[in-house]
Formats: sequence, structure tokens, C-alpha cells
Amino acid sequence: MPRVLLDTRPLRVSPAYRRMFWGLGVSQIGTQVSLVAVGLEVYHLTGSTFSVGLLGIAALVPLVVLGLYGGALADAFDRRTIALASASVMFLATAGLVVQAALGLESVTLLYALIAVQSAGMAVNTPTRMAIIPRLIGIELLPAANALGALTGSLGLTVGPVVGAVLAANVGFAWTYALDLVLFSFALYALLRLPSLPPDRAPEAAPDPTPEPLDLVTDADPDTVTPAVAPVPARRRVGFAAVWEGLQFLRTRKNVRMTFLLDIVAMVSAMPRVLFPAVGAVILGGGEATTGSLTAAIAIGSVLASALSGGLTRVRRQGVAIVVAICAFGACTTGFGVVLLIAGRTSPDSVLLPLLIVGGLCLVGAGAADAVSSVFRQTVLQSATPDHLRGRLQGVFIVVVAGGPRLGDLVLGSAATWWGEALAAVGGGIVCVAVVLLLAGANRGFLRYDARHPVA
Repeated sequence: MPRVLLDTRPLRVSPAYRRMFWGLGVSQIGTQVSLVAVGLEVYHLTGSTFSVGLLGIAALVPLVVLGLYGGALADAFDRRTIALASASVMFLATAGLVVQAALGLESVTLLYALIAVQSAGMAVNTPTRMAIIPRLIGIELLPAANALGALTGSLGLTVGPVVGAVLAANVGFAWTYALDLVLFSFALYALLRLPSLPPDRAPEAAPDPTPEPLDLVTDADPDTVTPAVAPVPARRRVGFAAVWEGLQFLRTRKNVRMTFLLDIVAMVSAMPRVLFPAVGAVILGGGEATTGSLTAAIAIGSVLASALSGGLTRVRRQGVAIVVAICAFGACTTGFGVVLLIAGRTSPDSVLLPLLIVGGLCLVGAGAADAVSSVFRQTVLQSATPDHLRGRLQGVFIVVVAGGPRLGDLVLGSAATWWGEALAAVGGGIVCVAVVLLLAGANRGFLRYDARHPVA
């Protein structure tokens, strides 16, 4: 069983990582609590679903705009300092949510602004924190660490929304946000306890092992010489040039680039969450309860995959694992669509419950496959990218992870408008598998990627 269950070695070998794991895990529950509460507060103030939807835009824009720049900061300065500063911004934004609710300001504009500030802090904090992890545990334990991270994220998504909704209804918005503030302090403490973590120098900025002869000044001691000019440290670049350097690295490194392309294909073509409200209202019935159950099914799959991820640490052909996992994700989405096709042609209510169960199991499988893919994609990115570029590549990762599902909502939502939810899911899953196999066939080197010898 230990070879099957979650590999906890990163928690044992690194006290700093252990503090980050627990601090972030606790704070992620608080983050989800606040996300639900702020949506409920906006709806309470406006009575408009569209206004609630604008919260996503308020969060997405700074996350995309600052994601790349946040990575550049992480590659230029001490990562502990950057992580602490950005986490402090997030903490202050959450404190602002508490204050505005306690004072009864009832300003939707202020809520949008606070969410945007919080998202801006996250855009810098997340790539910085992910660039820190390889320095704390080493390359070999990255799959285990990423599985642990997937577990805490999935648990946060499962527990946080329920807690947030219950608290908002029973104790009010101010106390609900205050819980997030308390839980986030655990993450701040973990970051505060980190050692200094300056990024490695770029190879071109490293000192030349055979420097040109220097002009020498003779001291009073004839056997002692001193350089007339001290060595010049590498210049820190944090502007567009630094971001461009990261993008150029991505352009020329096929294996790392493939991890992004495959994730975009999966999220754009086969992430079915935008279909759930219509499925609950029209196809399977049950309304909000069905919608919530289908959403939870994906999170449950991710939790199960993470909890049973012990074998992932022994997988060496990680490129093959990513391709297989994303194909499984597409196949599960197709299976969910087939269930919807059958349900659309079925009238007896006694048949709909079994179909809901089968559809839920398909989504559990999709969540598990997505979690496995995420573990290996993050591992390839962290291990195959030089330390002096890790922050910037993690910034790209944040942009892709944040933007891909939103674009997928647009694509599958449009497809459902034209052909219906069932065909949108079936077609999206088939397209996902087909495009992934085509990309894998065109990039055979990615299938040969060996974790023992990571090559970007």
C-alpha cells in the first residue's frame, strides 16, 4: 500500500517545504471560502448573475497581465522576499473585504477592486512559490510534491465553497471573510520562515573561469596584489526584456512547450463545467443540486488521484504519462456526453438517477486524469527549466492555467448553443484526443522524455 498511497517524502525531508505545504493547504480553504462569499455578496447587492460573472473578469485580467511580470520578479530578486511581499498584498486585500463588510459599505465597485488587487498579488505569489519548491526538495521528489499540492488544492475546492456558503448565510459576510484572513496567516508564517532564496545566475552571467588579466595594484607587501576594479555583478532585469527572455526559452524548448500546448488543448476542447447548469436544469434535472454534484465529481476525482499517487514518483516516461492522462481526460468527457445523449432520449425519472451516477463517475475519471496530467506537466516544467528562468516559466504556466478554462467555457458554451450540451461534450472529448495524438506524433521527442535526464 505505501507504494500506491500518496508519497509524503517531501514533507519529511524538508521542514521548510512542510511548513509551506500546511500553510498553503489551510489558506486555500480560506481562499475558496472568500470566493464563494464575495460572489454571494455581489448577488445580494445587485440581484444580477451578470454582475457576479464580472468578478471573474476582475480576477482574470490582473492574473494574466501580471503573471509573466511576476515570474520575472521571481527570477531577479530573492524569492522569499517577493513571495512575502505579494502574499502581504493578498492579505491586505482580504482585510479590505472584512472591513467593507463590517462597515456595510455595500459597494460593488469596491468589491471588484479588492478582488483585482488580491488577484494581482496571486499573479506574483504563485509563480514565485512554485519556483521555490525545487530548491527546497530537489528534482527527484517533484512528482510527489506536485501530487501533494494537487491534493490540497482539490480539498480546498471541495470543502471551501460549502463552508463559505454556510457561513455567509448564518454569520454574515464579515465573519466569513475574517475566517479567510485567519487561515491565510498560516501561509504568511510559512513564507516568513523560509531561508533566503536568491535565484541562480544565468549561465551567461556567471563569472568567467578564465578571466582576462586585470590591472593590478601593488600593496605595501610585495607578495600581495589587489584587483584595481572589482567584479561587476549580473544586472537584474525585470522589464519586458526579462519576460521576452522567458518566452524565447519557451519557443526553443519543445518539451516544455508541449506541456503548455497539451494543457490548452484539453482545457479549450474538453473541460465540460460550463455545461453543468443546463444539464441540471434541462437534461438530468435536479437544478442546483445536480450542478453542484457534477462540479464536486471533478474535484473528488482529483482528490482520489492525488491520494493514490504513490506510483507516480516512479514514472520516468513523463511525456507519455501526460499524453495518456489527457487522452483519458478527453475520453471521460466523451463518456459524459454519451450519458447526456442517452438521458436526452429517456423520460422515466427512474432511469435518470443511474445516468446521473454514471455521468458523475465519468467526471470523477476526468478529474483524476486532469490531476495526473497536472502533476507531470508541473514536474517537467520545474525540472527541465533552469533555475534562473523558473519564475518566468511559472508565470506563463499561471497564464495558461487561468486563461485556458475560461476560453474553454466560451468554446464549449458556443458549441452547446449550436448543437446542444450532449454533442458539445462528445465532440469536445473526441477533438481533445485527436489533437493530442496528432501533437504527440509530431513531437516524438516528447514521448521519449526521461525524468532521469530532463531536457527542456
